[in-house]
Amino acid sequence: MRTLDEIEGEDVDIVGGKSANLGELATLDVPVLPGFTTTATAYDRYLSATNLNDWIANQLNELDADDVEDLRERGDRIRRRIESAEMPNDLERTIHEAYRQLGERLDTANPAVAVRSSATAEDLPTASFAGQQETFLNVSGEQDLVEAVKGCYASLFTDRAIAYREDRGFDHLEVKLACIVQTMGRADLGSSGVVFTLDPDTGFENAVVIEATYGLGELLVQGRVDPDRYIVFKPTNGIIERELGSKEQRMVWQEGENVVEPVPESDRNQFALTDDQMTSLSSYAKQIENHFDRPMDIEWLLDGERGELYIVQARPETVHSAMTGRTIRTYHRTEDGPVLVEGVSIGSAIGTGSVRILSELSDMDRFEEGDVLVTDTTDPDWEPVMRKAAGIVTEHGGKTSHAAIVSREHGLPAIVGADHAMKVLRDGDAVTVDCTEATGRVYEGELAYEVHEEELDEIPETETDVMLILGDPSRAFSFAHLPVDGVGLAREEFIITSSIGDHPLYAIEQGESERFIEGLRTGIAKIAAAFYPREVVVRFSDFKSDEYRNLHGGQQYEPHEANPMLGWRGASRYYDEQFQKAFELECEALRRVREDMGLDNVIAMVPFCRTPDEGQQVKALMDEFGLDPDESGVYVMAELPSNIILADEFGELFDGFSIGTNDLTQLVLGIDRNSAKLAPLFQEDNEAVERFIRSLIETGHDAGCNVGICGDAPSTVPGYVQFLLDADIDSISVTPDVVLETITRIAEIEDGRDN
Repeated sequence: MRTLDEIEGEDVDIVGGKSANLGELATLDVPVLPGFTTTATAYDRYLSATNLNDWIANQLNELDADDVEDLRERGDRIRRRIESAEMPNDLERTIHEAYRQLGERLDTANPAVAVRSSATAEDLPTASFAGQQETFLNVSGEQDLVEAVKGCYASLFTDRAIAYREDRGFDHLEVKLACIVQTMGRADLGSSGVVFTLDPDTGFENAVVIEATYGLGELLVQGRVDPDRYIVFKPTNGIIERELGSKEQRMVWQEGENVVEPVPESDRNQFALTDDQMTSLSSYAKQIENHFDRPMDIEWLLDGERGELYIVQARPETVHSAMTGRTIRTYHRTEDGPVLVEGVSIGSAIGTGSVRILSELSDMDRFEEGDVLVTDTTDPDWEPVMRKAAGIVTEHGGKTSHAAIVSREHGLPAIVGADHAMKVLRDGDAVTVDCTEATGRVYEGELAYEVHEEELDEIPETETDVMLILGDPSRAFSFAHLPVDGVGLAREEFIITSSIGDHPLYAIEQGESERFIEGLRTGIAKIAAAFYPREVVVRFSDFKSDEYRNLHGGQQYEPHEANPMLGWRGASRYYDEQFQKAFELECEALRRVREDMGLDNVIAMVPFCRTPDEGQQVKALMDEFGLDPDESGVYVMAELPSNIILADEFGELFDGFSIGTNDLTQLVLGIDRNSAKLAPLFQEDNEAVERFIRSLIETGHDAGCNVGICGDAPSTVPGYVQFLLDADIDSISVTPDVVLETITRIAEIEDGRDN
């Protein structure tokens, strides 16, 4: 036996991966509960003294891991034999003595402990073996501890553990097991959860993702509760996002037993962690990641008696950190169909297959290769089925639930938290599981889709900046690794529509100003964090009056205009007395992103600014509302003839221009851009439009301003990129789906020009 402070990371062969990692943590400034661990030698001693080695080898001879029933029968026989064998006297005495010494350290007899399995092939950088072996909680008394150790030994041969080793080529008898015995932290009186030191869906490395629920962590791992979710930005430790989970039940310790009970509604509507606790966890996670020099998957608890946080497990993250190369794989559905159920996307893939609804694990023999697994939740026992699935749908669970972790490891599309999926979906029906957006959707039928792969190592560098047009914050982390120079246009309208829904004046009237600000702040912060420290240009809201009217509560605040495209929009709203309070919410959201979170790569942009005087008024209001325009920088959209003709005056006011080709073409040619009748005349490459753009670039450069373009033309009009480069544009912003081909095209033109 060894105490945790007597072991280190190099002792994996002696005490297993989990114990070795905890020993390493004990050397850091990270809180770890006291305890000790058995050794792999003790495990060998147990099997040899009970004559189980050869018997186990015979049981696993000619195993067909794909035959679920055969796997189940063999695993069950092995586990029952290990659990029923006699613990050798010398080994039992050693366990008793270590337990008594732990009690003396804690000044209590028969302390309650957690007994966790620690395999010698576990928590490795290339194979996590997460959840493969058992954990026993609230174990008290010497004899119960011995039985828990035997239970851990037996769990080395659960069905899922056997199948996992078969898949990865590990010799069953070469893998040994140690047992960590730690003081039982009172998470049942507090909370518990997991931390990833990267975003587990996208692999974005500048995020710490925390999930938290009340009580012991077993329900979270099993996916039986929907936890709170937090994202913290590593470089500044600023909180990007807080998402309240339902947390409907919790596991607590009552009269020596683990009991599941409902959570009072008042607690469900509160976060399980304070902001200070969240940032402390993030700091611990960063220390751990820096120490191990790789992304980590961490478990923690908040002891409700002591009010202290403890790290109870740390293992390497094995999905994204094991990937090599820089291949971008994107999925695109080319057919549409009825949406049957929705939930939270895991990964970004698409899969098709026949629905197989499994209420109980005993139904697994009905499951065939390529089926879509639909169930309430999964736990590690489900893995022999999950690895054969085309997709996974669970009614409960969060982004770090078992179903989510396993689906990522196998590269499967999965949707968790899909309410009523088992009732709505019908067994045997063909469906499509689409996880290409933040909301995962199950569609009726096997819809067609395309898969595209791009090797980033083959993407050339360009002199001209290439930036993104981005609206959906939920996909920002997915695009963070693109070889771009930042975001040239992030639209507030998408964030307001998708994450808030209310008209800002209605939100103010209803006392919901803070919710509006935080919703907008979160969306902007996710985009800014994804591309930090690269520039992110955030355009203030540019809804037209008819679009604002469609927001919740908007009818009472918006005029009916004959032509909203030319009406009350952009800058003219911000300084209007009727709308100023709404603009203040936007400024406060941006201020929090820049100052409170430290994301100073964000630059505000003013749309549809008709005159320099309007620009002056908007900048003065920004300053009044706490967003210093001189410190943060302000760009202006160049989408009106007045912006071009008076570019010298606008250039004195603003730090940069961003050309909006749609509105500029509409107003230069006098064409309603929404008119189908006039569509053939709507040409961004019309000579009049191009002369305006050339003039703006020249005048803007004379004023010391950056000039970019964020319209559709570069990706839709042949020859437009050539024109822009000839005009000496500074940056070109396009949507993510065409960014790589745009980079390649720009590089070809630049290379030809240089030669």
